[in-house]
Amino acid sequence: MGTERGQLSIEGAITIEVMLGLTLPSISDAELQSIEAAAPPGSTIRVANGVRAAIEEAADIDVLLGFIPEPLFHAAPKLRWVHAIASGMDSMLYPAMRDSDVVLTGEKGLVGGHLADTGFGLLLALTRQIKTAFQLGADGWNHRPSMRAKEIELEGMTMGVVGFGGTGRALAKRAVAFGMNVLAVDALAVPPSNGVSEVWMLDRLDDLLAASDIVAIGAPLTNETLNLISDHAFSAMRPGALIMNVTRGEIIDGDALVAALRDGRCGGAALDVAPEEPLPADHPLWTFDNVAMTPHTAGASQLRGPRNIARFCENLGLAQENKPLTGVVDKQAGF
Repeated sequence: MGTERGQLSIEGAITIEVMLGLTLPSISDAELQSIEAAAPPGSTIRVANGVRAAIEEAADIDVLLGFIPEPLFHAAPKLRWVHAIASGMDSMLYPAMRDSDVVLTGEKGLVGGHLADTGFGLLLALTRQIKTAFQLGADGWNHRPSMRAKEIELEGMTMGVVGFGGTGRALAKRAVAFGMNVLAVDALAVPPSNGVSEVWMLDRLDDLLAASDIVAIGAPLTNETLNLISDHAFSAMRPGALIMNVTRGEIIDGDALVAALRDGRCGGAALDVAPEEPLPADHPLWTFDNVAMTPHTAGASQLRGPRNIARFCENLGLAQENKPLTGVVDKQAGF
């Protein structure tokens, strides 16, 4: 088996470790059979229930379907390819893995749909006063006039999407379905789609913020995006604009978010991810009526595991034909 900058060539039988985790809690016999059918004849396919179990038998692993914490990386000297069962790569790109010849592939483009579903659910919880109704329960009937006075419609509003990869495009697609206008920025020169006529580079972030009623974060966490939404960014936003984040909490400066919510620069936040996780019970974000949060659960979907296993099997075939793999991660760039 040879590797070169995302190119992988498999020749002969290999040992594949399938490591179960939060995003792949189980694997069916049929799915294991599909991996066996896609792998070279005579290959060994094992299942490890978590990191500790994988480390115990790591010495002969050639290919890992799972995630690669640093102790497992150092315990697996033969490892040549990791196909990740996590969409965020930041936790796996410690220097040893980042600078190695181990190829990293994953779910690029496969997880945007369910992240965007949660993002819009949280957004609607704010704009349609659904969060307030849940909190008030039966007493909500006594607050109908005040709730109705706060409800807004998404039709005709502008959503600015920060990061126009799979998640950003899924957010834009849903925004268009709600009758919204969509702007987008990205760190790379990527093609427009899903209602976006032109994708601006990150140097136009302030332009996007000034023009958006809702700012939606769809970017990965990298050195460039860490605390990207800072106090300056909140000041550049349209006054009272809402912010949504379903990718990585650290992209938004937590202190800046709290300050912007307090002084009204930010009109509300729809968050599946938080500046620190788990978010402490005494954190100020819990005190705002105009913040709707879920505990980093947007990544769940009944389709996620099967989609990613299908991609892994596709890549097993491509590697045996010495063809470029799908979903290759640029380890230096971080996504």
